[in-house]
Amino acid sequence: MVENSRATQFRFGVALLLFFASALSFFDRQVLSVLAPSILADLGMNNVGYSYVVAAFTLSYSVMFTFGGRMIDYLGTRRGMGLTVAFWSLASLLHAGAASALHLGALRFLLGAGEGGCFPGAAKGVAEEFPPRERALGMGIATTGGSAMGAVLAPPAIVWIAARAGWRGAFLLTGILGAVWVAAWFALVRAPRANSAAAASRETAPGWRSLLRARQLWGVVAARFLFDPVFYFYMFWIPQYLSRERGASLEVIGRLTWIPFLTLGVSSIFAGAVSGRLLRAGWSLDRTRKTVLAAAAFLTPISALSVWAPDAGYAIALMSVLMFAHGFWMTNYMTLLSDLFPSSAVATVVGLTGTAGGLGGFLSNLAIGRVVENAGFKPAFVACGAVYPLALAILLATVRRVERIDLLCDRGPAR
Repeated sequence: MVENSRATQFRFGVALLLFFASALSFFDRQVLSVLAPSILADLGMNNVGYSYVVAAFTLSYSVMFTFGGRMIDYLGTRRGMGLTVAFWSLASLLHAGAASALHLGALRFLLGAGEGGCFPGAAKGVAEEFPPRERALGMGIATTGGSAMGAVLAPPAIVWIAARAGWRGAFLLTGILGAVWVAAWFALVRAPRANSAAAASRETAPGWRSLLRARQLWGVVAARFLFDPVFYFYMFWIPQYLSRERGASLEVIGRLTWIPFLTLGVSSIFAGAVSGRLLRAGWSLDRTRKTVLAAAAFLTPISALSVWAPDAGYAIALMSVLMFAHGFWMTNYMTLLSDLFPSSAVATVVGLTGTAGGLGGFLSNLAIGRVVENAGFKPAFVACGAVYPLALAILLATVRRVERIDLLCDRGPAR
C-alpha cells in the first residue's frame, strides 16, 4: 500500500512538472501575440509581416515536432525534455535583442525548433507513468491543461511586465523561468522506474516502416492537420482581432484574452476525469474516446458566431465555447494516441501529428494575414467552427476500433 501511494505521488509529481513545462512553452510563445501591437509598431511591421514571423515559428515547430519526438524516444524523457526546455528558453531570452522583423523571425524559428519536443515528451512521460484508466487525466494535466494555464497567465502577466520593463523585459523573464524549470527537472526527476510502461518504452520501438503502414496513423495525422490551425489562430491572432475589430486597448486585451484559455485548462482536466469515470462505469475504451470526441466536435460550430457578437465580451464568451470543446477534444485525442500505439513510439507519433498540425498552422497563418488585410476576420472564425466535425469524420473512418495496434519492431532498442 505504501509503495502504491509512493508510485501515485511520483507519477503525479512528474505530471505536475510536465504541466509547468507545457505552461511555460505557451507562456513563451504568447509574449509575441499579446504584445504584437507594441512590437509591430516598434519594429515597423504590418499584419503581412507579422504573419511571416508567426509562420517562421510554426514552420520550425512543426518540423521539430517529429524530430523532437524521435529524439526523446531515443534519449528518454528525462534527458530529452531537459535539453528541449533549455534550448527554447535560451531562444526566448534572445528575443529581447530583436532589432528588425527579419531578426525577430529568425529568433521565432529557433523558439519553434526548441518547443517542438515539448508535447511529444510530455505525452511520453504520461504514457510511461500512468495506467490506462488514469491516462486521460494525466494527459489532461501534463499537456492541454498545462498549455492552457500558460496561455491564461500570459496576457495579464505579460501586460503587467511590459508596462514596467517593456516588451524586451518580458522576453528576458521567460528565459529565466525556463532555466529554473530545467534545474528543477534534473534535480527532482530520475531515470524511469521499472514499472511495466516505463520498461516497455526502453524496449525495441517500432521503426518508420512499421508506423507508416498503419492506417490509424494516417487518420490521426490528417485530423490534426485540420484542427490544429484553429488553436494557432486563437493563440496568435485574437489580440490582433480585439485591437483591430473591437478597438481594444492593450489593457483590455490583457483582461480578456486569458478567459478562453482558462476555459480550456479547466475543461482539459475535467475531460480526463470524465473519461476515467466512463471507463470505471463499464464503458469500453472505444466507446468512451469516440463519444467524448464527437460531443466536443459538434459543440465547436457555435464559436463562428463570435464575429456577430455585440461587443468584445460576448465575442470572448463565444470563443470560450470553442476552447471548452477543444479541451475535451485534445485531451482525448492525445490519449487516443497512447491507446493506439506502444509507449516506446508515443513521442514519435505525437511528433508526427504535431508536424502535421504545425504545417497546417504554417499554411493557415500565411493565408490569414492576407485574408485579414482584405476581408477581415469573419472567414477565419467561420472556418474555425467547421473543421472539428470534419476531423471527427476522418478519425471514425480510420480508427475503426480503439485498441493497441500490433507493430513490427524493426529498429534497435531505445536508450
